[in-house]
Amino acid sequence: MNDRAAARIGAPAAATAGTNAVAAPARPSVIQLVFREKGALYAAYIPLLTDGGLFVPTAREYRLGEDIYLLLSLPDDPQRYPVAGKVAWLTPSNASGGRTQGVGVRFPADEKTRGLKLKIEELLGTMISSAKPTQTL
Repeated sequence: MNDRAAARIGAPAAATAGTNAVAAPARPSVIQLVFREKGALYAAYIPLLTDGGLFVPTAREYRLGEDIYLLLSLPDDPQRYPVAGKVAWLTPSNASGGRTQGVGVRFPADEKTRGLKLKIEELLGTMISSAKPTQTL
């Protein structure tokens, strides 16, 4: 087998399609996030983001602005809430202070998610203004 044939066999299909080939956009990842206790929700909630957001512990590598789809369960609530968010910040695996690796997910600016933000803040009550450390900003 010559070198040209060997290169073609190992090449991905998109690379052999020509210079006009465009890779299909990656599908957003789906993460099921279950909060069984208010303390865990407090540690993950990001009130500093205008529309709210959550810290999601994950070892997967993400980029800022990347789409991420959450299926969120809140304490004492059987309903699951779908959230189509975007990665707002990254906590790498080697973060200082022993912080958990993961991403901050910004909620979208829509009515449904605004209602979810209010529900979270109602659940947290006065906890939201606590000085207790969190996983967030």
